[in-house]
Amino acid sequence: MTLSVFDIFKVGIGPSSSHTMGPMRAAREFALGLKRDGLLGATREIAVRLYGSLALTGLGHGSDRAILAGLEGAQPESVDPDSIEPTVQRIRTSGRIRLGGEHEIAFDEPMQLLMMQHERLPRHSNGMRFTALGSDRRTLREEDYYSIGGGFIVRGGEQEAREASSHAPPPYPFASGAQLLSLCREHGLEMYELVLANERAWAPEAEVRTRLMHLWQVMQACVERGFRQSGLLPGVLKVRRRAPRLYRMLTESATARPLDVMDWVNAYALAVNEENAAGGRVVTAPTNGAAGIVPAVLHFYRRFEPGANDDGVVRFLLVAAAMGMLYKRNASISGAEMGCQGEVGVACSMAAAGLVAALQGTSEQIENAAEIGMEHNLGLTCDPVAGLVQIPCIERNAMGAVKAINAARLAVRGDGTHKVSLDQVIATMRQTGADMSTIYKETSQGGLAVNVPEC
Repeated sequence: MTLSVFDIFKVGIGPSSSHTMGPMRAAREFALGLKRDGLLGATREIAVRLYGSLALTGLGHGSDRAILAGLEGAQPESVDPDSIEPTVQRIRTSGRIRLGGEHEIAFDEPMQLLMMQHERLPRHSNGMRFTALGSDRRTLREEDYYSIGGGFIVRGGEQEAREASSHAPPPYPFASGAQLLSLCREHGLEMYELVLANERAWAPEAEVRTRLMHLWQVMQACVERGFRQSGLLPGVLKVRRRAPRLYRMLTESATARPLDVMDWVNAYALAVNEENAAGGRVVTAPTNGAAGIVPAVLHFYRRFEPGANDDGVVRFLLVAAAMGMLYKRNASISGAEMGCQGEVGVACSMAAAGLVAALQGTSEQIENAAEIGMEHNLGLTCDPVAGLVQIPCIERNAMGAVKAINAARLAVRGDGTHKVSLDQVIATMRQTGADMSTIYKETSQGGLAVNVPEC
């Protein structure tokens, strides 16, 4: 598995990378495949079945809306979030869909987009099956897809996501934290320099830096929009946005208080995840449910750390992504597989490592920060109330961001030596996720989801 920084960090839309972005990408890919193979015109009906976690929490996560938009050609990276609602309403009102953006067919959503809540495809809890039928109801094509976290999808028979198999071998491949540290020592490279050297195998350095700064710009725009919006978030919970009020309180206060910095970090994280919950534009980092942690810690770095600059942002993102690659390779970043330790826990670990890199800590301190960030998120469950990415998800990002900053501070005050390695904590996270009951893995069948009234 070979991953790029830009596989870990993607521009997309909320509320979920696995339940919104993944299904949209799968639907689009299926429709484009029909078009490519000359089957589009012969298709008279599309049947879509969602399984496992996708079926149990798909409606709250917008999976149905994402699939409708994806079948019409939308993709998370470029679709205007404001265009999705009109598209979905047109389809539901007319009962017709423009398959692949051009071939119109009848689409009775309740009959053709089915939630198979008591069934699961064998490979992953986030399974989808797309079937194209001809005029005689003969099956023209049937494909299974799996949304494996972070917006990654794999087709039924594929071993790994296409992003992971499409890159040429980099000069410094690494499969573990220990190997990453060893390569840094052997070649006399800072960790960010090693990751940047790998990225240069696929694009010029100037392009890599430009793309990294674009990610930072999208993160900033998301926070700014989150501070401007007001009112209730979509869904039955009627959750009121908190970031705008917190922002006003901080900017209008006449006196500074000792913990204002923490309030700012909370505000940044809440702003991003409220935007995510509303289906807005976010950077998947490494998932949407955890998309507020990296931006919040980056905002903290730029605003409150003396000497912070764009080079520090580049170091932060390169190293944070390297940590994400380790989790992706050796465990999972899917809440449906690992619980929230695979989302907020991973994002906390990534942000802690990134902050140490931005502060020009050693590779050993970076690895220590990443380990601390995950060690104290082990066992974190994913039990979204009403299947919405709101409670506890939004507030949990604020907690994860503050925890990441503290992990970084603990690491930079030490010399990098510690008893538990990052590799050991990743292995523990994987084992914990495997042992965790499915009711705590993005199914809304346990925990807060069953103990908190929906409305």
